[in-house]
Amino acid sequence: MREFRASRCGGLRLQYVASSTIAAMIAHLRGTLLAKHPNQAIVEVHGVGYDVSISVPTFTEMPAAGAEVSLHIHTHVREDALSLYGFLRLAEKHLFEKLLTVSGIGPKLAITILSGMPADEMVGAIRTGDLARLTRIPGIGKKTAERMVLELRDKLLVPTGASEISAPTATPVEEDVISALVNLGYQRAAADKALLAAARGGKSPQNFDVLFREALGSLSK
Repeated sequence: MREFRASRCGGLRLQYVASSTIAAMIAHLRGTLLAKHPNQAIVEVHGVGYDVSISVPTFTEMPAAGAEVSLHIHTHVREDALSLYGFLRLAEKHLFEKLLTVSGIGPKLAITILSGMPADEMVGAIRTGDLARLTRIPGIGKKTAERMVLELRDKLLVPTGASEISAPTATPVEEDVISALVNLGYQRAAADKALLAAARGGKSPQNFDVLFREALGSLSK
């Protein structure tokens, strides 16, 4: 278990000891939007202001400052920093995390990529190998575009229009189930898949205990 030096998050200085624990700590924020900019939002939750990096699409869809906002969070941990990346739509967060698996793409570049092209168009460009379209995104050269196509082409769903990328976000109960599974050590993608299988079973989909057991059972097979 590695120790981490103190990291700043939302104006607080915190001491952590395990990267896997930190990454699972913050998966969702709901609170008052204090301020927003094209690449940043400040969200106050119980008196604590969280500095969250956001994409342009998330900025565009956000309410005005002073309103309540709910963000899906990806927590990125380095030994000298803890950064939060927020998304209004769960599908955008999933695409962000897919981009992070590509060699040479870190969280800042992934946010830039999401800001440079609508998510459904990006999925289509990656699946069809449209390098010319991908290289129009600021910061994406030919080699990076080629890696995106090579490494993600078979990992992304075929776009069926905006409805696929703009799918309804998970309910609070479903988010709790996912967080519980991630805390048990399962990968987020596997937890999402297990939750989907459990929800399709139709057994009290908004009952945490039932949904959690169903999802856990699916992962244990």
